[in-house]
Formats: sequence, C-alpha cells, structure tokens
Amino acid sequence: MAKPPLMSELAASGNTPEILFWVGCAGSFDDRYKSVTLSVINILEKVGIKYAVLGQEESCTGDPARRAGNDFAFQMLAINNIQILDAYQVKKIVTACPHCFNTLKNEYPALGGHYEVIHHSQFIQQLLQEGKLKVEGGEFKGKKIVYHDSCYLGRANDIYEAPRSIIEALDADLVEMKRSKAKGLCCGAGGGQMFKEPEKGAKDINIERTEEAIDTGAEVIAVGCPFCMTMMSDGVKNKEKEGKIRVYDLAELVVKNG
Repeated sequence: MAKPPLMSELAASGNTPEILFWVGCAGSFDDRYKSVTLSVINILEKVGIKYAVLGQEESCTGDPARRAGNDFAFQMLAINNIQILDAYQVKKIVTACPHCFNTLKNEYPALGGHYEVIHHSQFIQQLLQEGKLKVEGGEFKGKKIVYHDSCYLGRANDIYEAPRSIIEALDADLVEMKRSKAKGLCCGAGGGQMFKEPEKGAKDINIERTEEAIDTGAEVIAVGCPFCMTMMSDGVKNKEKEGKIRVYDLAELVVKNG
C-alpha cells in the first residue's frame, strides 16, 4: 500500500484534498488499531477519493484529558489542532474513532473549529449506497455478527443504523444483544476509564458486555471504536474464546470481504 499523502505536501503543490483522514492516537500508535487505519486507507484508495493525513502535525484531540477533568489541557490541544486545520482550510474530516469524532464535531465549534465531521461507518455506508463500494457475498456471508454500540457514536450522536447497514451489506446475519442501540452498555473504557484500572466490583464492565455478545452466538463482534476494540478483545481473551470469536472493526470487515 502506498504511503498516505500528507496535507503539508499537497498544500505545497497547491492541491486541496476532498477529505482529511483524522487518524487519531489509537490509529497511530496502538498495534491492533493500526490495522483499522490501513483498512480505511485501503477503502479511500479503492474508491479513488482524494484524501490526506496530517502526519506528525496531528495531535490528540484532547478528549481523554477533558473526560478526566483536565479542561486546560483539552483547550491547549484543541486550539493547536484548530489552528493547523484552519491553516490548511480543512472542510471535511473522516475519522475511525468516535471519541475524535464527537470532540471534533461537537466540542471544537465552541473554540472556533467548524468542520463537517464524519465517522468512518457513515462514510462507508454512503459509499455503499452510492455503489462506489461493493462488499456482498464474501468471507462473512451467512456468518453471525453482533455489533457493539460505541457510547460516543450511539447515545452521544444517535448513529445506530450506519454500522448495521454495513454488516447487512456483507450478507451477514446481524444479531443483537439484549442491550443495544439507545439501551446499549458501555464497553467500560469511556470517560477516561481506558487509561486507568477499574474500581473494585463484582465484575468488570467489559466482561459483562463480552458475555452479552457471546450469548448471541455470534462468530464475530463488530466494533467502530478503538477503545471498544481493546475492551471487547480483552473480554474474549478472558473468556478463552479467541479461537471461536473474532473482534473486527467495521472497516476491516469491508476490506476482508473485498
């Protein structure tokens, strides 16, 4: 796969991409989620959309700092990012992280950052609807897939159908947990919890959620968030089900099916 184009290189040659792909911290540094980054890039390349990444100019959106209570750090990070985005006259952002998505879309405007922000599930759904991407009848045809709703995608932004429409487009058997959509259960990583040990209790939230997913009989747990990816994968390992159940991001499902 070719190296993704940098926004700085395109700007230097007078070109403006249609989309800025916001990679995010997990997409850049987490070994498991790097595969999701490559899958999104694979899709962008496949459909021929002009895109770019910020590379080393991209910083954390500040979401974990704000959720953990350090609003000063959030504002410093956000203002720096907004200055860079505005310098490149960015209009449209696609990201594979609901936390980045929510922060860029709903919290940056208060600091002067106004952009059209799209989660990769919405972006892929749009490509499928327009016929630019075809995925039916591949590796996941007829397989039971359960989708876990990310809090920052679902309850925070009311995006429930885009991820499910992707799974249905795979000719897969979409199954639901008892707690899903607006009544979905957090994976246990939201609100800054990703970066600390859980408080003592009878059971960790990610174990509870993984048990609900296993009870559906699904062979694949689909996620659309790096935090959910980690927590659900750890839950599957805890239950010693790695050989029977796989955890994939929506973009990975599409690329594997193509």
